[in-house]
Amino acid sequence: MMQRPPLRPEEYSLKETTPHLGGAAAGDKLTTTYDLVEQMQYLYVRVVKAKELPNKDITGSCDPYVEVKLGNYKGQTGHFEKKNNPEWNQVFAFAKERIQSSVVEILVKDKDLVKDDFIGRVIFDLNEVPKRVPPDSPLAPQWYRLEDRNGHKVKGELMLAVWMGTQADEAFPEAWHSDAASVPGDGLASIRSKVYLTPKLWYLRVNVIEAQDLIPNDKTRFPEVYVKAMLGNQVQRTRALASRTLNPLWNEDLMFVAAEPFEEHLVLSVEDRVAPGKDEVIGRTIIALQHVPRRLDHRLLTSQWYNLEKHVIIDGEQKKETKFSSRIHLRICLEGGYHVLDESTHYSSDLRPTAKPLWKPSIGILELGILTAQGLLPMKTKDGRGTTDAYCVAKYGQKWVRTRTIIDSFTPKWNEQYTWEVYDPCTVVTIGVFDNCHLNGGEKANGARDTRIGKVRIRLSTLETDRVYTHSYPLIVLTPGGVKKMGEVQLAVRFTCSSLLNMMHLYSQPLLPKMHYVHPLSVIQVDNLRRQATSIVSTRLGRAEPPLRKEIVEYMLDVDSHMWSMRKSKANFFRITGVLSPLFAVARWFDQICHWKNPLTTVLIHVLFMILVLYPELILPTIFLYLFLIGVWYYRWRPRQPPHMDTRLSHAETAHPDELDEEFDTFPTSRPPDLVRMRYDKLRSVAGRIQTVVGDLATQGERLQSLLSWRDPRATALFVVFCFVAAIVLYVTPFRVVVFLAGLYVLRHPRFRHKMPSVPLNFFRRLPARTDSML
Repeated sequence: MMQRPPLRPEEYSLKETTPHLGGAAAGDKLTTTYDLVEQMQYLYVRVVKAKELPNKDITGSCDPYVEVKLGNYKGQTGHFEKKNNPEWNQVFAFAKERIQSSVVEILVKDKDLVKDDFIGRVIFDLNEVPKRVPPDSPLAPQWYRLEDRNGHKVKGELMLAVWMGTQADEAFPEAWHSDAASVPGDGLASIRSKVYLTPKLWYLRVNVIEAQDLIPNDKTRFPEVYVKAMLGNQVQRTRALASRTLNPLWNEDLMFVAAEPFEEHLVLSVEDRVAPGKDEVIGRTIIALQHVPRRLDHRLLTSQWYNLEKHVIIDGEQKKETKFSSRIHLRICLEGGYHVLDESTHYSSDLRPTAKPLWKPSIGILELGILTAQGLLPMKTKDGRGTTDAYCVAKYGQKWVRTRTIIDSFTPKWNEQYTWEVYDPCTVVTIGVFDNCHLNGGEKANGARDTRIGKVRIRLSTLETDRVYTHSYPLIVLTPGGVKKMGEVQLAVRFTCSSLLNMMHLYSQPLLPKMHYVHPLSVIQVDNLRRQATSIVSTRLGRAEPPLRKEIVEYMLDVDSHMWSMRKSKANFFRITGVLSPLFAVARWFDQICHWKNPLTTVLIHVLFMILVLYPELILPTIFLYLFLIGVWYYRWRPRQPPHMDTRLSHAETAHPDELDEEFDTFPTSRPPDLVRMRYDKLRSVAGRIQTVVGDLATQGERLQSLLSWRDPRATALFVVFCFVAAIVLYVTPFRVVVFLAGLYVLRHPRFRHKMPSVPLNFFRRLPARTDSML
C-alpha cells in the first residue's frame, strides 16, 4: 500500500479566510444575531394539528400521520392510533440550496398494515411562501382545508405554518432536516444541536477531628482505628491510629468534589484494622449534603458531634443497633471560595469561585461562529465507501455547545453561532470536531465511540477586542503512526470588551480565587480532585439527551495530559532551551565584548559603564527605557493571527514510532514484557543522566555551605580571613571605586587574560561536598 507523502509545513499553518458573514441577498432583511456566520436559507414547515379527519380503516377508525414532500425529500411525523383530532407540533426544514421542486406538498395519510390510505393534502407554491428573519415574531399557523388529488375539498383540516427562514430561526435546532432523511427515528436525537451546562461543582471539606467512646468488637485489644469517608465513588481515609484509648484524635482534612443537585450522601465509618487486609466497622454515620453549611472564606465554622450507628448482621440482613453511644466530632462545609478545577490549568476556560456572590462582573462577550470544514478524511465505512458524519463541540466556562451533525459530508457546513460571557481574558475556548457513530440506535448497545477528528484552542488574551477573526484551522491529531492532518475547520471569533479599564485591572489580580492562596490545596490534592471533577462532569453530561459522551468530554478536558510521554518531555526541554536562548545570546555577546572581538563596541561599552558608575541613578531608568524601546520596535511585527496547534513545537513530526507507541499505551501497560523491559532500561538510562545532573547541582550547593562549616578547616580559615580583609577594604574604599575597578577587570584586554581558571574558581572547586558520604 502506498504511503501518504509527508505534508509540507504550510499544510499545518493557519489560513485567513474571507467568508460572507451575515450576508443576505439584496432586499432581504439582515439579522444581527447571526452576524458571524454565513446565512443559510431553509424552507420551514410546521405541522401543528388536524381536526375532523375522516375514518378510513375497515374498523371505522383513523390512524393519521403527516408526510411533507418536497421533490425527492420526504419527512414524516409519528402516527396516532384511532384519533381524528391529532396534534403533532413538529417542524420540518429543507435546505434551499437542495430544493429541486416549485411546490411543497403536505399529505395526511392513514397508517395501515398493507398500504397507507390517502386522506388529503395541502399544496404551497414556493414563490408565494413568506420570508421570516428573527427578531420577527414566529409566523402564526393557520387552518387549511384538505384537498384530494384532483384539487377538490374533502373533509378534514390541517393547521400549518410555512415560511422561508435562516438557521437563526428558533425552530431550527429542533426541526427535522432534509439532509438527515436517512437517519432512523431513534438516531435523530443524536444529530441535533444542543447547549449543555456543566453541574455546579463544590469542594466538600470534611475535617475529622476525633471520635469518642468507641466500642470495638474485640474488647481484648486496643483498636487500630481510622475513618473512611465515601461520597459516591470517591473514597478517602485518615491515618490509622494505634493508641491506648477509645477516644482517638485525628484532626485531618478530607476533600471531595460534590455536584448540584446533590444526589449522593456522605458516608463516614470508623473502622478497626484487626489484621492486614481485614477491617471491621465500629460505627457509621450518613450525612445529607443538602444540610451541610456553605463557607465563602477561610473562617472556621462550628464543629458538630454525630452519633455513630452500629450495624449488626442477623440472618444475612443488616439491621441498625439502637443502643450505641459512640460518636464522632466533625467540621464539614461546602467550600464556595475555591474554583473547582475540572480542566487542565494551562487551558482553563473559567476561573471563578463556586459561590455566585463572589463572582466579579463580566468584562465582555465571546462570540464564536462555527462555519464549515474542508477536506475531512473518511472516518468509517458505510456500504463499501468511506463516510464522515461530523459535528463540533465548543467549551468555554460552564457552557458546552454541540452543533448538529452533517450527514455523509467531507465539507460540512454548520454556520452556527454561539455566545459566552467572559469574566477573565486569560482563558481559553476549546473547539473539537468529531465523527458521530451513533446515528443508528443499535450501535449504542455495541459500545460505539465517537471518533475525534481534531481540536482547536484559542486564548482570548491573544485576540484584539472588537475584531472579527476568520481563519481556517488545521485539524491535527497524533496517532500511533505519527502526526496526521484530518482536515480544516473554519471559525469566526470576536471578543467584545465592555470595559477596557476593568479588563486592564484584572491583569493585576490573582488568577485564582482568594481561597487558593489563603488556604491552598496541595498539588496531589488538586490532581486527585481534578480527576474526580472530570469524572462527575463526564457522567452528568453523558446523561443528557442527546448525550455528550465520555470520550468527547475527556478529549475536550485533556484528561490524559498528565501521562508520561517522551515526545512531550523533549518538546518541553526545547521550550526551556528556547526561553533561555536570549540569555545565552547575551552571555556570548558579553564574552565577545570582554575579548575585544569588536574594539569599537567594547570602547562604547566602557564609556557606558563609566557613565553608569558616575551616575548610578541612571541604571534603572536606562534598563526600563531599553525595554520600552524593544517593545515599541516589536509592535510592528506583532502577531496578527491567533495561535494554533504547532506540530514543530510539539515535536510531533520527528517523534520516533516507538515513542508514539509508548505514548498511546494504556495505564497500566498492555504491551509485551520484552518491550516493557526495553523501555524500562531506556528510562533508567535517561534517569541516570538526570540523576548525575541533580547530583552535580547538589555538590555545588554543598560547597557553598562548606565555606563556613569548617568541614575543611584550612579553606574556611582562608575564607574567613578574606571576608575580614574585604570588609575593611570595602569600608574605607568608596563603593563607586570598587565597582569601577571590578568592571575594568572584567572588561580587561585579552592581553591581560590567561587560559587557566581564576583563583576564586580554583578555591571553590577544592571545597568539600557530601559526595564522600554517599553509598
